[in-house]
Amino acid sequence: MTSPAVSITVAEAVWEQIKSSRSASDDHLSILQFLFGRNLERATRIVDQGGVRKVVGESKRKEEYICFPEHHCTCYSFFYDVVNRGEQLCCKHQIAARLAEAVGEVMEVEVSDEQLATMLSKL
Repeated sequence: MTSPAVSITVAEAVWEQIKSSRSASDDHLSILQFLFGRNLERATRIVDQGGVRKVVGESKRKEEYICFPEHHCTCYSFFYDVVNRGEQLCCKHQIAARLAEAVGEVMEVEVSDEQLATMLSKL
């Protein structure tokens, strides 16, 4: 079994390759499938449905989550599978956010500073 540190390093390299070409090859997807398992399929569905939005403040219900792709997500799976059990490297939302950013499919949503503060206070 590959160590989490090596897996994260490999994933970072793949994200950078995808980002530089703005597309994911079959090889990229195979590597990501190996690293993330079932969460990759779920993440690609989120991206395909336009479900990744980047929120930006003024100053430059399906459930929605606040997701920092490289560090944290407010979803249940992040806390249960990633933090508590350590069975996953990250949740599907983090994968979706990284994939959407890498292929240029992130929809930016502008919110007021007050709305952003309210969102962040729920963390």
